[in-house]
Amino acid sequence: MVVGVGLIGGSVGLTLRRAGWHVVGIDLESDRVEAALAAGAIDEGADLEDLAEHGECDLAVVATPVNAVASVVSQLLDAGAAVVTDVGSVKAPIAAGVDDPRFVPGHPMAGSEQDGLAGASADLFSGTTWVLTPTEITDDSAFAEVREVVATTGAHVITMPPDRHDMLVAVVSHVPHLAAATLMRLADGRAEEHRALLRLAAGGFRDMTRIAAGHPAIWPDICSQNSVAIVDVLDELVAELTGLRAVVAEGDRTRLLTHLEEARHARRNLPTTVPADEAMSEMRIPVLDRQGEIAAIATLAAELDVNIYDMEIAHSTEGPRGVIVVLIETAMTERLRGGLMALGYRPSSRAIE
Repeated sequence: MVVGVGLIGGSVGLTLRRAGWHVVGIDLESDRVEAALAAGAIDEGADLEDLAEHGECDLAVVATPVNAVASVVSQLLDAGAAVVTDVGSVKAPIAAGVDDPRFVPGHPMAGSEQDGLAGASADLFSGTTWVLTPTEITDDSAFAEVREVVATTGAHVITMPPDRHDMLVAVVSHVPHLAAATLMRLADGRAEEHRALLRLAAGGFRDMTRIAAGHPAIWPDICSQNSVAIVDVLDELVAELTGLRAVVAEGDRTRLLTHLEEARHARRNLPTTVPADEAMSEMRIPVLDRQGEIAAIATLAAELDVNIYDMEIAHSTEGPRGVIVVLIETAMTERLRGGLMALGYRPSSRAIE
């Protein structure tokens, strides 16, 4: 089931249907449900009032504005949904608002310049990052199921605590959008005086301000829900720009060049996906068969910058133990092994031939 069949929800529906799922779509606007049916994003439509009939689903994905997510998630869980996740770009308030182990908060770092269902695509998530933010009460089986489903979209799954997600996404998503919007407003204001200005806008300006074309209606909720982290990053940005202003005003070529070289180096070293022929290893991690183990290991891997390409948990039929099996790059095995051993785990690994 997908609640909210806009850009992200519609893309989730298209992706799940391609993978063989039967998708029920719900939206407050009936014309969106009809459009989603016509676009092949869902198999059938329903209303929130119909949850008693459709609520007992295997997986529900909530793609509503962030202010409504916690309420809708609770409705779905009360109606009998086995597992629920969401796609909101703010996580801590949502995670705190749902006290149920069947809920796995999530956030796909994907988007489109097109608004709504018109921009939906079954390939929208391919090659992107999808963050999962389980809490200490999240059920391991629910987490494992959501992770497995997300992996089928072609996204790279990483795991971290909700509050850490909100801090990081303020840097890489929320403040960049606000900065792009501000720069666009500045240029537009100057263009009132010099109409030729926007005709001179070259590729760099267009690239920097492209995200300002995103739908503005979602941003008041995002900024409200993540205001503390956003304000902190805005303060840092203002301080950096103030320092750069002084460098330019003083004509300090050396400091300016250092500033630009550091930025260039950082940009060139942004992480990319690993080549398909990268050597891989299977790591087996004995654990107590208790809630939270799989999420804790996935979170540790993210903190150590170790990408988990596949994960499964084997429960023991004899006693309260199990084994978590992860697939990682061979070059990262010692890094993850060291982190796990520091926490008391005793992992083993073998190279995949």
